Amino acid sequence: MSQAMASRGTGRNRGFTLIEMMVVISIILILLGVAIPIYSHSITAAKEQSLRKNLETLNQMIYQYTQDKQKAPQSLSDLQTAGYVKTIPDDITGSNTWDLEQGEDTIMSLDQTDTGGVIGVHSGSNQISSDGTAYSTW
Repeated sequence: MSQAMASRGTGRNRGFTLIEMMVVISIILILLGVAIPIYSHSITAAKEQSLRKNLETLNQMIYQYTQDKQKAPQSLSDLQTAGYVKTIPDDITGSNTWDLEQGEDTIMSLDQTDTGGVIGVHSGSNQISSDGTAYSTW
């Protein structure tokens, strides 16, 4: 008998048994069952962090615009036109659904000559965040 024939073994010893395959597939499914919720939570946390940063930036730019121009912007596009933001970011919904807070008699600057306009911005989403609060309350 040649060396090659002896190292191959018989037909019964080659390959994996059905039990071995089921064990490996079960382990893979258990690992996926653990990994998918963690991945989903990290995606949600990243979106929420981005929303918080966008809200902070937009509200700071509204305040800065009001301080510089002595009047509040009438819309978010005024911030973009004046060069305070390059683009208006999307809300957490993936579209421009910002809820503008209008201030009729609000003065944000001592030198402000015109009242009214946008004094703040909130998310326009009706979804609930991972901490249980509505995005629109942020």
